[in-house]
Amino acid sequence: MDYYTRVLSKLEDFPPFDELAQLIDAEHPEYKLAIESGSEEEWDTLLLASIDGVEVALLERHPVTEGSVGEDEIADLIEGLRDCTPESGVAWLEDYLAEVKMVYTFQPLQGADLVDGGNALHGLRSALWERGEAIIQADNEGFTNEAGFHIVWQFSDSVSGPWDMGVLQEGTWHHFKMDLGDPDHREAFQQGEVPGDVSEIRT
Repeated sequence: MDYYTRVLSKLEDFPPFDELAQLIDAEHPEYKLAIESGSEEEWDTLLLASIDGVEVALLERHPVTEGSVGEDEIADLIEGLRDCTPESGVAWLEDYLAEVKMVYTFQPLQGADLVDGGNALHGLRSALWERGEAIIQADNEGFTNEAGFHIVWQFSDSVSGPWDMGVLQEGTWHHFKMDLGDPDHREAFQQGEVPGDVSEIRT
């Protein structure tokens, strides 16, 4: 099954191809962007690859309009929130997704498994997210809030390791790092609580 990550933005405007290509050239000179479909001003699909031709990722841009692919993606993401926890994070996401105007969908390819390729992909995704009013979603993981902290549980039961998390309590985000494999941490997060033995991260 293909794996995707997405930047979900409330902004209708988007960076032109030249801006993103220059960013990759400046920060990851062994990689380049190319237009797969669309134009420099109205690009639809971009290919990130190494200069020697190893493909790293496809980036598709989907405006959220009536009857569009972007609208279908948002509907699918909302549907996938059924039975997710914590309830406070799910409710916040449902409201947020209703206001998303642009979906940037990333499909990692062979070159994303390389350290430098993965860094180039991360840099491109971060550039879109850091424009503001955006969150990140990853298949089989879940969503972040606008600060980049993970706010719903869509992981497999076997997941483990440290992860930056956030829970919403009475309108305020509480951020912390937890061990995904710790059953007490996991239970607290899914109930919308900060685990008792972790420290909050001030942002």
